[in-house]
Amino acid sequence: MKKFLFIAAILFVQVISLSAQSDSTKYGVMIPKGFTYQLDVVYEVVDGWEGKVDLYLPPNNGKPTPVLINIYGGGWNHGNKESQRGFSAFFKSNMAVANISYRLVDVAPAPAAIQDVRSLMIYLIKHAKELNIDPDKIVLMGGSAGGHLAMMGGYLANNSIYDIDRQGVKNIKAAAVLDKYGISDMVDFSVGSKPYKSAVRWVGNKINDKGFIQSISPIYYVNKNTPPTFVVHGDADPIVPYEQSVRLVEKLKANGVKSEFMTVPGGLHGKFTKEQNKEMSDAMIAFLKEVKVIE
Repeated sequence: MKKFLFIAAILFVQVISLSAQSDSTKYGVMIPKGFTYQLDVVYEVVDGWEGKVDLYLPPNNGKPTPVLINIYGGGWNHGNKESQRGFSAFFKSNMAVANISYRLVDVAPAPAAIQDVRSLMIYLIKHAKELNIDPDKIVLMGGSAGGHLAMMGGYLANNSIYDIDRQGVKNIKAAAVLDKYGISDMVDFSVGSKPYKSAVRWVGNKINDKGFIQSISPIYYVNKNTPPTFVVHGDADPIVPYEQSVRLVEKLKANGVKSEFMTVPGGLHGKFTKEQNKEMSDAMIAFLKEVKVIE
């Protein structure tokens, strides 16, 4: 009898533990009840390298949901998707989240990371029905190098220059881009008056090819059809010059593109206060509502 009670007690503790963890994935992402998730889904294979994505999906209520592609930063040379958190505002807005891994410079230099973002967009479009996502409501978000990749993924639109395999997908269009202190002009960032080592390394042996560097720079793709863009940047950023975002927003406005520019006074490279991060998150959600991505 005592042995039975002991086993029952252990099982009870295990059940409680599982229940307590039921809203958290093994990567520590807290998801609301009713959401499902698929971790380490392979969206692309290149020369033996597997591109993996973590998918967080809202309940299927019969209506396809918008999807956010989240792209981590790290100078194209470090970082991982497992470090990413803070999706609660998007989950509350009933958005799916696709948290991407991509090729860093040690695996392949530019434009590999851009190709990976585009490949994930293509993957999501191809699998939209089974994932219950709306292929017309793809939002890209990233910070620093991730912001650069988010802009490139969205601003390329139907330009297939960096698409590895476009077969079966005729139209690629981002509904919005959320750019957090991203690099808009790789020319300035890699061969300007103050080149950054991480950018020089990522560009690699094409560092003297200005045409190539422009082709991996979001600002050179801005036109009247560029997706609505939310930009946030600290005006004391010591890594990505604040002027990068100033010039980007000026060009967006000159082309009639819906945009919003949030300046964080005294803000460094993403090291914002809790209150500033909350303000940024709220502003992003408001922006997505304004451009009709979410209700």
